[in-house]
Amino acid sequence: MSETAIPSHSSDAARSRSPLAGLKVLELGQLIAGPFAGKTLGDFGAEVIKVEPPGTGDPLRQWRLLHDGTSVWWQVQSRNKKSVALDLRTEQGRADVRRLAAECDVLIENFKPGTMEKWGLGFDELARDNPGLIMLRISGYGQTGPYRDLPGFAVVAEAMGGMRHLMGEPGRAPVRAGVSLGDTLAALHGVIGVLLALQARARTGRGQVVDVALFEAVFNCMESLLPEYSAFGAVREPAGSALPGIAPSNAYRCADGQVVIGGNGDSIYRRLMSAIGRADLAEAPDLASNAGRVARVDEIDAAITQWTVQRPVDAVVAALQAVQVPVGRIYTVRDIAADPHYRARQMIERIVTADGLALEVPGVVPKLGDTPGGLFRPAPRLGEHDGEGWTR
Repeated sequence: MSETAIPSHSSDAARSRSPLAGLKVLELGQLIAGPFAGKTLGDFGAEVIKVEPPGTGDPLRQWRLLHDGTSVWWQVQSRNKKSVALDLRTEQGRADVRRLAAECDVLIENFKPGTMEKWGLGFDELARDNPGLIMLRISGYGQTGPYRDLPGFAVVAEAMGGMRHLMGEPGRAPVRAGVSLGDTLAALHGVIGVLLALQARARTGRGQVVDVALFEAVFNCMESLLPEYSAFGAVREPAGSALPGIAPSNAYRCADGQVVIGGNGDSIYRRLMSAIGRADLAEAPDLASNAGRVARVDEIDAAITQWTVQRPVDAVVAALQAVQVPVGRIYTVRDIAADPHYRARQMIERIVTADGLALEVPGVVPKLGDTPGGLFRPAPRLGEHDGEGWTR
C-alpha cells in the first residue's frame, strides 16, 4: 500500500519541485466548487490559504460522516491548505483579506455575484493594489446575464446544463449521479481558466477575472446535444444505461450482477460477437458500421444479454478481456479500495490527519512525469494559521 504520512520532513522540499511551487492562492469560497479548485492547485504545489468564518468554518467541515466532529471529506477537500479565520462581515476582516490579496497571484471565490463588491473586495478594487491578480469567480449563472443574481447550486446547474434530463430511464423522473458533478466540473474549468490567465499574465503582466458558471461547465460537456438539435431538431432523451446512437454500448445483466460493455468499434464489435458465439451477427454486412448496428441495436443487445445472463460477472469479464473487448464490472467503493490497479497508480493514498486518524484518500490527478503533485500537508484545523506571515 502506498503510504503518505503528512506532514513529513520532506514535504516542503517535495512541494518546491511541484509545477505550481511559489504560486500564492487565497481561497474565499466554501463547500465544493471553489474549494475543489483550490485543492487542485494545492495538489500541484501552490500555497493555498483558506479564509473561513470564525467559530463555524467552512460548512463542509460538518458534512456527511464525521470523525471527532470533523468530516472525513474535509480531509480531502482541504488538504495542502492553510486556514485563517476571518469575519468578512467586519471591516477588520475585509482589511485582512485586502492585505492578503495584495500578496497573492490568485483569489478564488464562489459567492453570489455582487457579494465581493458589496464587501469592497471586487476585482477592480483589489487589482488597484495588485494589477497581476487573477480572480477565479465561480457562481451558478456567471457574473453577467439576466440570471446572475439567482442562487445556483450544482443540482440546478446540472438540470439547466442539459445533463439531468438525460440521466435515468425513459419515461421516469430524472436521477442524479450521487455526487455534485456541476460543482466539480465548474472547479476543473476554473483551474483551466487560472492556468490560462497565468500564461497570459506572463506576457502582459496583468491579471484578469476568470468567470465560471456552473451551468456552462455542465453544458460544455454535453457533446452533440446542441448541434443535433440545431441541424435536425432532435431532442435527445434519456436512455438508461445505453449510449444512444452508438452501438453496442450498454450495461448487461449477468448471473450474479451486471457489467458494462463498450463494443461499438467496428473491429471490437466483430470480436465481441465472435466471443459470444454469434458469428452471424459478427459477419452481417449491414452491421459492419455503427449506423447499421444502431438500426438493430435491440437485437444486438438481446444477443449479448442472452450470453451474459448465463455467466457470472468474473467469467464475462475474463472472456471479453481475453479478446480485447472493453468490459468492466460496476464498482462500489469496496471494489475500488481492493483494486490493485488503483494502488499501482497511487490513486489510493494513506494519510494521517491532524487529529491522528489513519485515512485512505484519493490520490493526485493528473500524473506528471517530471513535476508531480503530492499530498504535502493535512487539512488544517479552523484558524490554525491565524497570524502566520504568508510569504514566499
